[in-house]
Amino acid sequence: MYVRRLECASCGTGVDGRFDAGLLARLSREQLGFVEVFLRARGKIKDVEEELGISYPTVVARLNDVLVSLGYEAGEDPRDAERRQRVLDDVANGRITAADAAEQLRALGGRDG
Repeated sequence: MYVRRLECASCGTGVDGRFDAGLLARLSREQLGFVEVFLRARGKIKDVEEELGISYPTVVARLNDVLVSLGYEAGEDPRDAERRQRVLDDVANGRITAADAAEQLRALGGRDG
């Protein structure tokens, strides 16, 4: 998408041309609203949770959705990385079998977020 005219709201002076609207123009209104809240919260997910009344996984899912819309890869939920590490630690310390670990890791890999 390109912007064709820029105009000063105060004086009405305008410039015509072909201007790139930037990455944020790719986002829906809902995504832009989320980004606004995220920025006001300075990236503190707990504050975003409280302001929007949504859970941690929902905040992460919305953030990933925004990243994908902007053309970036979405990251893994950090809690899944921690869960994977716990499973590996449990195997290493003999608390669970390799078969149990494989089952738990498969279950983690099948999450949609």
